[in-house]
Amino acid sequence: MARNLVTWDPFREMSTMREDMERLFDTMVGRYPRERTEGFWAPSVDVEESSDAITIRAEVPGMKKEDIKLTVTDDTVTISGERRHEEEQKEKTFHRIERIYGKFQRTIALPADVEGDKARASYKAGVLELVLPKSAKAKAHEIQIKTEE
Repeated sequence: MARNLVTWDPFREMSTMREDMERLFDTMVGRYPRERTEGFWAPSVDVEESSDAITIRAEVPGMKKEDIKLTVTDDTVTISGERRHEEEQKEKTFHRIERIYGKFQRTIALPADVEGDKARASYKAGVLELVLPKSAKAKAHEIQIKTEE
């Protein structure tokens, strides 16, 4: 009588348990399960201020620049768009889908007034960079102190 021995792999067990816990947690807090592919998401951003400009960098990998819209007012910037899922093909089987697709919008309050008509935007390696020159009234002005003798 031949016996098949099965070796125990604790790392596979831990991975499966982690995935089960994540699914349970997502269900408890009302988040979409990780397997969902369409939904609302927001890109991560960095906001940097220098003496004459505000620079915003947003992570929007896998997108075309035509699918991203920027709107600037005196005190806010809105980045919006949609990351589309590739057409599903019948002969493929997905074992895991973790990337998020769908519409997104992110509105960022600016720390100073800007000149929106002079803004510059670029997109490289999945990072959108928006440089907003500060308005003259937002720039710091040094005041000379006079001494009275």
